[in-house]
Amino acid sequence: MKRQRSLHLQSVGVKLFVILFSTILLLSSVLGLTSYYAAKGIITDEVAAASSQAIVQAADKLDFLFVEYEALSRQFAVDQALKADLEAVNDPGIGIVAKVAAEGRINSKLDAVKSSDDRLLGIRLVSRSLAEVESYKTSGITGIRTDEGILARFKQIDEAKGNPVWFPVRPTGFFDTYSEASLTMGRLLRNMQNPQAEYYMLIEIKRSSLNDMLANLRIGEDGELRILDADREVVYAKDDAQLEQTSFIKPSRAEVEPQPGQELDRSFMADDEAGTEQLAVYQPLTTGGWTLLGYAPVSDFTKSAERLLYITLLVVLAAALIALLIGYVLVRLIGRPLGKLARLMEEGEQGNLNVRTNFKGRDEIGRLGHSFNQMMEQISRLAGQSGASATEVLATSEQLVHASATISDHARELAVATDEIAQGAASLAAEAESSNHDVELMGGKMHEVDQINRVMDAAAEKVIAVSEQGAALMKTLVAQSESTVEMMRLIEENSAKLQESTHLIRNILAPMIAMNKQTNILALNASIEAVRAGAAGRGFIVIADEIRALAGQSSQSIASVSQITEEIGRSIEDTVKVVGEAVPLFSEQIGSVRESSQIFAAVRKEMEDFIEYLGQSSAAVSELTVFQARLGESMGSVRSVVQQTSASTEEVAAMSSRQLTVSGELVALSKQLEELAESLKQSLISFHGQAENPQADSPEQMQ
Repeated sequence: MKRQRSLHLQSVGVKLFVILFSTILLLSSVLGLTSYYAAKGIITDEVAAASSQAIVQAADKLDFLFVEYEALSRQFAVDQALKADLEAVNDPGIGIVAKVAAEGRINSKLDAVKSSDDRLLGIRLVSRSLAEVESYKTSGITGIRTDEGILARFKQIDEAKGNPVWFPVRPTGFFDTYSEASLTMGRLLRNMQNPQAEYYMLIEIKRSSLNDMLANLRIGEDGELRILDADREVVYAKDDAQLEQTSFIKPSRAEVEPQPGQELDRSFMADDEAGTEQLAVYQPLTTGGWTLLGYAPVSDFTKSAERLLYITLLVVLAAALIALLIGYVLVRLIGRPLGKLARLMEEGEQGNLNVRTNFKGRDEIGRLGHSFNQMMEQISRLAGQSGASATEVLATSEQLVHASATISDHARELAVATDEIAQGAASLAAEAESSNHDVELMGGKMHEVDQINRVMDAAAEKVIAVSEQGAALMKTLVAQSESTVEMMRLIEENSAKLQESTHLIRNILAPMIAMNKQTNILALNASIEAVRAGAAGRGFIVIADEIRALAGQSSQSIASVSQITEEIGRSIEDTVKVVGEAVPLFSEQIGSVRESSQIFAAVRKEMEDFIEYLGQSSAAVSELTVFQARLGESMGSVRSVVQQTSASTEEVAAMSSRQLTVSGELVALSKQLEELAESLKQSLISFHGQAENPQADSPEQMQ
């Protein structure tokens, strides 16, 4: 049962069915999935294009709003009446009534702007001197604070030097004291003539106003809108927890700031914190380097494409049913006839030559059945002829075996005798080879001795040459050392002369020092006399002061020269001391050099004697080489004769071995022929139906 099931699963019909079924399902699945992903991509591109246009419009609205408030702050900055009121309230000499009136005008102007714009949470003017915490504000907003974070924000306004600065949305306002989130623009109202009257202007915009402005911009069902700064931190979001946090989804700087000539693509795909694929669109704002960003899950836009998956599943199911039907027809038309033919072939394999097919069709399967019947008839006739031939071959092989055995015995005896001759010749050849090898080794050693003598001769000549060079160098070194001693003596004499010159300089500087002291005393006396003379002696006071100054400078110069002279004297004394210590050393060096020169001369004499001995050794080695060559020629002649004898013997032995081998192979082939004849006879016995009618078909084979 197991064999029949295995054959059924491996049948051609089953294979055709599997191929057809798999192909139809694969094509249907690929077509459906390709359509789904293509539709999904088209929908995503269209939504991205539409969302990009919408976010561009929203960004234009925000830019228009921000530019409007920047223009408002610019009007306050150039309003001369407001500037005059701010200078007045900061004038310490102004009266209380005038100050209150000026403050009233300031507050009224701020209230007027705030009341005309519902989007404003308030407008505030804060004195740049925060220590006084002087502030003017619209009604409805609370006081101010000056903690570290607020001071840092004021510092940003200072660094802008009169340009507007936009701050992110804060849940509790610029001063962290409000109950409503606001977006703040700050600007410094500068006053170059009266810096005490400079104020920070803060325009605070409600976050709810931005929410209303962006309410019409929706990206998907669960989309979000954010405004990011240049560092990709959130400056606007509906959720307070996201403010001033780095956005997980953000465009790169290359996308926000494309290269010249590169088109700005305002959409990209990214995954959020949960790994959900998001479609993001963005538009850079002209205000503060900010970027308006909106994103939503891609699944919000591709829900309509999900229906294609269901349609694909239905198509695949219908294709599977059609494939099953077509496969069944193929199995009926092809699988069953081929299976029946395979079973008949298996019966023929087991020796039944009477099996026949009954295919009536004229297609390829019918032709195959007819060819099978013709083949079985020819095999039946061939089996009968092979049986008669096997009997004749068996009788012939017995005679061949007997003759081959006789030839093999004679060849074995000849091979044994030839092998004994070959062994004797091989022993003689080995002895001759060993003797010749010893002669060659002796010649090699003598050649090595000759080479060593030549190398030693060359080395001795090099040593002689080096000795001569060393002696010459030693003579040169003696002459140079004597010249050096002479130079050291001259240096010692010149140092003594320099010491005498140093003493003379000291003697010259002593009267000059005394003259400077006398000049200072005279200048001091002149100043005293000029003071006594009163107004008439003021000119002499100036001259006396100048003389004292010149005398002081001269004293400093003389002191510097004296100090330098002392340093030169000490250096000369050190030089004389070093030269005195070096002269004995050079004298000892000259003696050592002369001794080295004598040693080099002795070495040269010894090496000349060594070269003479090497010449005598080389002559003796040459004579031994001639004797070794004659002995080698004699051993070579003996070895040639032995090799010729050994070769002839080996050739005879090889011929005997080949004859013995051929005889053995002939016996083996005779036995194999006998075995094959017997095997052929037994194989033909397994076929039955040779004498029966090959056209007869049993009822079981016809079914």
